[in-house]
Amino acid sequence: MRAVLVNPEHRTLTVADRPAPRLLRGTDVLLRTMEVGICGTDREICAFEYGAPPTGESEFVLGHEGVAEVVEAGSDVQWAFPGVLVVPTVRRPCPVDRCVACRQDHVDFCSTGAFTERGIVSAHGFMCEMFVEDERYLVPVPAAIREVAVLTEPLSVVAKAMEGYLAVRARLKFDVAVPTGLVLGAGPIGLLAAMTMRGYGIKTHVFSREPKDDPRAALATAVGAQYISAEDVPLERIPETTGRYDFVLEAVGVPQVAFGALPTLAPNGVYVMTGIPARRGAMEADLSGWMRELVLSNQLILGTVSAGRASFEFAIRSLEQFMTLFPEAVQSLLQRVPLEAAPDVLAQGVGIKDVVTFRTPNGGRASREES
Repeated sequence: MRAVLVNPEHRTLTVADRPAPRLLRGTDVLLRTMEVGICGTDREICAFEYGAPPTGESEFVLGHEGVAEVVEAGSDVQWAFPGVLVVPTVRRPCPVDRCVACRQDHVDFCSTGAFTERGIVSAHGFMCEMFVEDERYLVPVPAAIREVAVLTEPLSVVAKAMEGYLAVRARLKFDVAVPTGLVLGAGPIGLLAAMTMRGYGIKTHVFSREPKDDPRAALATAVGAQYISAEDVPLERIPETTGRYDFVLEAVGVPQVAFGALPTLAPNGVYVMTGIPARRGAMEADLSGWMRELVLSNQLILGTVSAGRASFEFAIRSLEQFMTLFPEAVQSLLQRVPLEAAPDVLAQGVGIKDVVTFRTPNGGRASREES
């Protein structure tokens, strides 16, 4: 079978043949890959800044945003039978007994850091024609979202952020008539966050560096959010221009922007950070001002990463909602490319959300015209 392979030692990225996988356990499921999304983590791996192959191997299959169809099911499989469409989760439990989170299947809250992640750390990924996965790590995909199911994994990050926001807001003993939300960044995570906020009736703004005539700005507007371009309104002027927000979601991975946006958070507000910045030098910060505001205004800053199964299920429900509320907008996020183009697209993106296609969502083969 064909696969996209990363060799950190030799610093190579290739499309090459690998032996086809086979079932080893009764709960294993053999899957035929349909699509795999590309994100910033994949590009960091391909720049050899991150990622590691399985123990004892020199290369690994890239890709963690997969959608696939069941081809063969092991003898103990309960529901993932041939023909079923699924999305695999990414992180696998650490082996440390004292990690209560992993022992109770909440691997996204792993406390040891000894987990593995498919296509990222110590495990092969999904950017190959076929792969095997244990049924417990698969989430079924309804027919209504076949065309956009590849967005499930990135949307699961937003879903976990929304779960955190809702849980924290529940501590308040009063309701806000129309909560307000600010999304920092108009990449795939940011736009999916805007869609999620709009789905919850949150009055939403998206702040990003792209000008107002950029396609990303148009997408934000298409889902009912208001777009703020950094060319028109500097970050520090947002509070005086639009007011402050009950929910701020950061999706840029730039500390200056992430922390520079703290003054946009309203009293009792929740700020969720999802970006992971590259290591940089120290930066100046108004620590006393931040601490004073956080305490006196009952604010919370929350970090979130690597969603678990519940967040994948949340994401699938959200995609069903999106396909009703704004189907054209959510589908227009995707830029599909064939497997052979993967190395070039990993080096330089071509769309808002690039997707390597093995088979189209309706079951056909991908063509170059789709790219």
